[in-house]
Amino acid sequence: MQSTLGSFQETQSQDAFALQNSKLLKVSLNQITVQAKLGSMVAYQGDVKFEHAGTGGVSKFIKKAVTGEGTKLMKVEGTGEVFFAVQAQDIHLIKLEGESITCNGSNILAFDAGIEWDIKRLDSGAAGALSGGLYNMSLTGTGWVAIVSDGPPVLLQTGDSPTFVDPNAAITWSSSVTPHVKMDANLKTLIGRGSGETIQLGFQGAGWVLVQPSEGAVTASVNSGSSSGGGGLLGSLGG
Repeated sequence: MQSTLGSFQETQSQDAFALQNSKLLKVSLNQITVQAKLGSMVAYQGDVKFEHAGTGGVSKFIKKAVTGEGTKLMKVEGTGEVFFAVQAQDIHLIKLEGESITCNGSNILAFDAGIEWDIKRLDSGAAGALSGGLYNMSLTGTGWVAIVSDGPPVLLQTGDSPTFVDPNAAITWSSSVTPHVKMDANLKTLIGRGSGETIQLGFQGAGWVLVQPSEGAVTASVNSGSSSGGGGLLGSLGG
């Protein structure tokens, strides 16, 4: 048979997490267990078991209920290879080495099960009074984290100049930066003639923030009862 399919041959890698292409992640499960976005499996080979990952304990269950964090996780274990994707979004890999990052839960695809996660609330000041605050997911430990973006993102370095991002566009940032909410509210905003950019996230300190070129593909709301629960910022990997 003659075809052009050879260019799509499965990639080989020594790493447990490896990109098949920019939109498809392959995870080799031998000796590891992963947590992944519920329903993100597109194929697997081998003896693999999938089950709901739960809420991560009573404390996290309560946080998810209060904040509206709604991202569901599944636990994936066994032997073989599993392929993950979400609506052909771009996939990016981060390897933590005893470090922490903050993520929008809606943008999390998969991570090593040994990585600890929790739901964090931004000190949102005036915005918090209106929206109940912005809630995101922190990931800490050693292992791989795979995140998705709606299109190719940009990695902004912070510290040298003030950095502000739309809450729906900031998908992950380093633990070395301190996020805060900036709220531009005036009379025009109140009468519906504002710019539509009322709430922004500012980042202080030397570090980085990853920004996707979209404000709409990841469903989010500044209301605490939204399904993504993050005001767009790393909603939460909850389960």
